[in-house]
Amino acid sequence: MRRPISSINPVFYFIVVKLRRFIRRMKWWFGNQKFAKTISAGPLKYRVYKHRLVSIRLGDPILQKNKVQNLKIAINNLNGIIIHPGETFSLCYLIGCATKRKGYLEANTLSNGKVSVKIGGGLCKLPILINWICLHSPLTVVECHQHSFDPFPDEAGVIPSGSGPTFFYNYLDYQFKNNTNYTFQFLFSQENEYLNGDLRTDTELPYRYHVFEANDRFVKAGENFYRKTEIWRQKYDVKLHAEPIETQLIQKNNALVKYIPSEYISEEP
Repeated sequence: MRRPISSINPVFYFIVVKLRRFIRRMKWWFGNQKFAKTISAGPLKYRVYKHRLVSIRLGDPILQKNKVQNLKIAINNLNGIIIHPGETFSLCYLIGCATKRKGYLEANTLSNGKVSVKIGGGLCKLPILINWICLHSPLTVVECHQHSFDPFPDEAGVIPSGSGPTFFYNYLDYQFKNNTNYTFQFLFSQENEYLNGDLRTDTELPYRYHVFEANDRFVKAGENFYRKTEIWRQKYDVKLHAEPIETQLIQKNNALVKYIPSEYISEEP
């Protein structure tokens, strides 16, 4: 298997990052995509789905506090964003590059297969929250990059393991598109240890969605451990209150874990 040129030398990695960022900017400026950029102070009338995510883990309290501050800065560029029919929501396009000049602080981040400390760390909580809410709506995810590994055992929560995307400005983006005739709006807030997301719309939707995890298991292959799971979605007609009208497998996950699970099965590598 050929190694990517960016992994051979740090200089090559720097060049590849710069090149990909330039290509992304060219697509932003000269491409055919219409990006969401309108902010509205007032909330739209109807709620589609609301969720809150724990944004603080056990660990260095200063780094955890810095992560919360980073999230507060980022959501200032997102809170109230309107996504009109035909528009694409791009996380990188809206929040830009996390720099010290903008007030971002050092916090933990997942990079190159390990946990490290970088300016703007912790912002991966945003695509995790946004993606989970989008799965409960008719919005279409068009770009999503999963974490390549799972560094910690689960904390108590609703979001299934492995369903949380990552992003890296600006060539690993998180994007969804509004292919419906409805206008949507995302509201965000950071309250104590919780990051809150609220998706709203201008018209009451005829359908609701239920997302759940199935076949969750740990597998040992060779010397490594993996967590395999499936994410399913059911679609319901809100007026019928009956059985789902559609059940769909939307994602399969196979994430390398950096810890030893208490229970697992063995497979051939």
